[in-house]
Amino acid sequence: MALKSISEKMAWVAGGFLSLVLTVLCFLPASWMGVLIERQTEGRLSLGDVQGSFWNGSAFVGVAAGVNDPVTPLFPGRFSWKISPLILLAQLDLELQNAQALSVPFKITGNFSEWHVSPAAIVLPTERLEGLGAPLNTLGPSGNLHLSWNNLQFTREGAQLSWQGQLQLDLSEMASRLSPVRPLGSYKMSFDLHGNSADVNLVTQTGPMMLTGTGALNGGRFQFSGKAWAQEGQETKLANLLNLLGQRRKDGDKDVIALEFK
Repeated sequence: MALKSISEKMAWVAGGFLSLVLTVLCFLPASWMGVLIERQTEGRLSLGDVQGSFWNGSAFVGVAAGVNDPVTPLFPGRFSWKISPLILLAQLDLELQNAQALSVPFKITGNFSEWHVSPAAIVLPTERLEGLGAPLNTLGPSGNLHLSWNNLQFTREGAQLSWQGQLQLDLSEMASRLSPVRPLGSYKMSFDLHGNSADVNLVTQTGPMMLTGTGALNGGRFQFSGKAWAQEGQETKLANLLNLLGQRRKDGDKDVIALEFK
């Protein structure tokens, strides 16, 4: 009888503890998502005006200059998320929405070792390009940026992360504060992801400033080789801007600007 009484008490304690754990998990604050975002991006991104819970919440995504500084929105609109409780069983099922920044809601599904991101596109803030340094901080670019992706798959083995899929960056109606010519053109940069590297290709959709080139992203290092030139009749208007991009060289019978990043 004593053993039965002890067993019953232990069952009640275990049941009560499990109930407490489940209650805590169900009401996890959305601020936990902010902690995860900051940790995964090493503080480059933060969440502002966080509302709801870890499982079903919303916030705007931005950057903060310091720990105690307010978060400045980086994308238009608010991002809302829904996370399946299956994450407690190491299964990922997350949906992200933002009608102002995303073309469609997208889902991340899989597990902690391998996950898939459904196709979508996001509006990127052109003004943030200046933060990438020279020569972009001098050029002061403006225009419309859209990043889209397809067949995006991530695999993690230990500390090693690899990926497969395609990314495409569309830069339309681009301009520069250093040039009276507006727009300078529209361009497309594609990324073919494989392993932990990517092949990069840049083409011009419309001018008058023409850009083309290829490159690679390997182990966090970006290498690119291309050229820039002005369409016929626009050489004088674009001369000063093109000179800021690189060194002049001959390409057949045409003068071009070498675009080299190593």
